[in-house]
Amino acid sequence: MQESMSASGRIWEPIEAEVVSSLRRVDPVAVRDLRDLFAASEPRYFFTGQGRSGFIAQMGAMRLMQVGRRAHVVGEATAPAFCAGDVLVVVSGSGSTPASLLHAQQASRLGGRIVCLTAVPDSPIGVLSKPCVRVPTQGTGQLPGVLFTQVAMLLLDGVILDLGGRDFAVQQGNHANLQ
Repeated sequence: MQESMSASGRIWEPIEAEVVSSLRRVDPVAVRDLRDLFAASEPRYFFTGQGRSGFIAQMGAMRLMQVGRRAHVVGEATAPAFCAGDVLVVVSGSGSTPASLLHAQQASRLGGRIVCLTAVPDSPIGVLSKPCVRVPTQGTGQLPGVLFTQVAMLLLDGVILDLGGRDFAVQQGNHANLQ
C-alpha cells in the first residue's frame, strides 16, 4: 500500500500550497472593487451559484448579512424580487453554468449589476460582470473545481472581514439564534 501522508504528517500541505499560490495571483484591483461594492449599504445583494459554488455563494450571503448588509440567496423562499440597482454576486468556476448564466442575464435585463468570482473571466458570466474576480486554478492536483471553491470562499471571507467583519457585536447581533 502506497503511503500518501507527507513526512511531517501535515496532510493539508499540498492543499495549503495551492490555495496560497492561487490567492497570491488574484488581481488586487478586482478584489478592491468587490470590497468597495460591498461597502455600499444601499443596494441589496443576491448570491447565486450551483453545486459547491452554490454553497460558497450561500456562505458569502450569510457573512455579508452578518456585517449588516441586505443579502439574499437566489431561489430561497424568502428572497425578494430582484430590482434595478440590486447586485447579483455569481460564484461559478466555469463562468458558464446554465442556471447561473440565466440568473446573470435576468439580473442584467432588470437593471441590476452583476459581479462574479470565476476561473474563466472571458466566460459568458464573466463578460457581464464588473468586477469579475478571476480565481486562478491552473495546475491543481485536487478534483476539478475544488481549488476554485476553496479560494472563492477565502476571498469572500477576506473581503467581508476587511469591510467590517471585525465588529463582532454587529455580527453576533445578526447571527442566527434559532438553532
